[in-house]
Amino acid sequence: MKSTPLRLVALLTLLAAAARAADNASPFNRANTVAWCVVPFDGLKRTPAARAEMVRSLGLTKVAYDWRAEHVADFEREILEYRRHGLEFFAFWNTHDEAFRLFQKHHLRPQIWQTAPSPDGGTQDERVATAAARLLPAVKRAREIGSRFGLYNHGGWGGEPENLVAVREHLHRVHGADHVGIVYNFHHGHPHVDRLAAALSALKPHLLCLNLNGMMRDGDKMASYRIIADTLACLGPLDWQLTLAGDGPARPAVQDLMAPFGNRVQFLGQLNRDALNSAYAAA
Repeated sequence: MKSTPLRLVALLTLLAAAARAADNASPFNRANTVAWCVVPFDGLKRTPAARAEMVRSLGLTKVAYDWRAEHVADFEREILEYRRHGLEFFAFWNTHDEAFRLFQKHHLRPQIWQTAPSPDGGTQDERVATAAARLLPAVKRAREIGSRFGLYNHGGWGGEPENLVAVREHLHRVHGADHVGIVYNFHHGHPHVDRLAAALSALKPHLLCLNLNGMMRDGDKMASYRIIADTLACLGPLDWQLTLAGDGPARPAVQDLMAPFGNRVQFLGQLNRDALNSAYAAA
């Protein structure tokens, strides 16, 4: 049976911002979601205009821009199309001279996200200092344009929650980099499932964004649903509703995981493209 991505794939939930909000707004509020990885992983290879129209049609207002070499020539078109469609250029992956030139030209200050490095050898303190030193040029560059900087987990030593926090605190303490936070991606966090509550507790004060994902099949994709269920359990009294679009052989197991949340989690089953777009837009 074909597996279909969870409805929240490629959406980032701004848990940190929601937790600090005076009205305790739900982290799943539309205003707290950001489209992510919709450029290099776009199976239809949309143009900047078509991509901006697609994001807007889903009711989203923010995009975190991931890219590859072939997209550099379209950087400015992407910026202009987002502006034309009322989208916020919320974050940018890594650094690029042309992008930073355009940020200045168009008065943009997107968050800058970069993988936390994984230095080899040495003591824990030495590895933390080495990782921070490798990041420092980009950290300074982000500060120069008034942007936040997000340490991103992508496996290895640098992807461990405790190490992300340690590197962030080192940059803050030694280099005064109080604009540095953490972007934690559950897709790369499957090894942390067994200690998720502790990991989230450590990460939460530093979070800029939290990436949710899942597919209804066994293995790592099933682990994504365990992460989501554990995360929902940590939300406490927050008002939220989760709708899952998709199907697959592991659906009964996913339904068992979500059973404790009652009617706050709804299953739509497998949808065609038009129905899926409607479901996104109605979120």
